[in-house]
Amino acid sequence: MAKQLPAISDHLKAFIEAQHVYFVGTAAPDGHVNVSPKGMDSLRVLGPNRVAWLNVTGSGNETAAHLRQLPRMTVMFCALEGPPLILRLYGTARTVQPGDREWNDLAALFPPLPGARQVFVLDVDLVQTSCGMAVPLMDFRGDRDDLNGWAARQTPEQLDDYRQRKNTRSIDGFATGLPDTHATVS
Repeated sequence: MAKQLPAISDHLKAFIEAQHVYFVGTAAPDGHVNVSPKGMDSLRVLGPNRVAWLNVTGSGNETAAHLRQLPRMTVMFCALEGPPLILRLYGTARTVQPGDREWNDLAALFPPLPGARQVFVLDVDLVQTSCGMAVPLMDFRGDRDDLNGWAARQTPEQLDDYRQRKNTRSIDGFATGLPDTHATVS
């Protein structure tokens, strides 16, 4: 049976910290809904009603585009090992980018990941648990290092060029808020 809670308990914090994968859901008022799987050591519980996750350069940047229009976010965890459990964190999120006042403090919470481009901070207003008894049991074999390896092989200029080509607009054409480093000054 689903339970709704006002905050992340110590028990749920331990559950979150033990997970190898989680899912982030966002949507703008129009366009596509986005659900993205996340991994690596990229999420921190900052308090009973706040989490942050470090986002690295990838093939898109839907979350940032959606939050500029509608700052709601859901983060979901599901037990793939051990007792069944699904945990959802609902709330209002914001984007922190390199150069923003909070960037250095937030980025310091995570291991340095090549290609780090933003941190998303979620202020949690509802925590919900449900049974998860239909979620399969799966064995964790290890993290994939493909994305980190790709980013580490890029020069800063190549990484910036990739972001400018692939990460400044969502699939629906919405701006993501990444600075336009290719803009010409007149």
